[in-house]
Amino acid sequence: MPVYYGIRIELHPDVYEPAEDTFLLAETVEVKPGETALDVGTGTGIIALLMARKAKRVLGVDVNPMAIELARKNALLNGIGNVEFCLSDLFENVSGRFDVITFNAPYLPGEPEEPIDLALVGGKTGREVIDRFVREVPDYLTENGRVYLVQSSITGIEETLNLFRKVGLRAEVVAKRHLFFEDIVVVQARR
Repeated sequence: MPVYYGIRIELHPDVYEPAEDTFLLAETVEVKPGETALDVGTGTGIIALLMARKAKRVLGVDVNPMAIELARKNALLNGIGNVEFCLSDLFENVSGRFDVITFNAPYLPGEPEEPIDLALVGGKTGREVIDRFVREVPDYLTENGRVYLVQSSITGIEETLNLFRKVGLRAEVVAKRHLFFEDIVVVQARR
């Protein structure tokens, strides 16, 4: 069983396995003690579980029911009790506002065919899921809240920065890693 940042993680073939993009997010996201956090597209739950070390409360959501089951298992496995997981297509089943919102977004162009594709494929142009997230996220952010969005250079980083500005958030690239034919970046946005 793999261990990431001191957290043991059970894996499942239908759930996105933590990879370079996950690790870049894990190393970039900042949570202050007592804050509330939301992890969109939680997958194995690794980011939610890492944030739970400092956060008062963490909610992890995913559109894949197998991911939710696995994330709950991983929370139990590590004895982490201040985290909840629920099935949700982005913010569909989310209420309230959060100090930190993370999303390792699907960004490959295409239509999802298998459950695992939901973690990778972001619609016809690859931007559909990202665009929906950016448009909706301000409604779930506290006054001093921060968003950490992971995406690839394949899907237009400038477009994302501009869209964040359109919805009233200041955005910048705060981390970047070059892999094969793309750059993976973490965009941070705040009011």
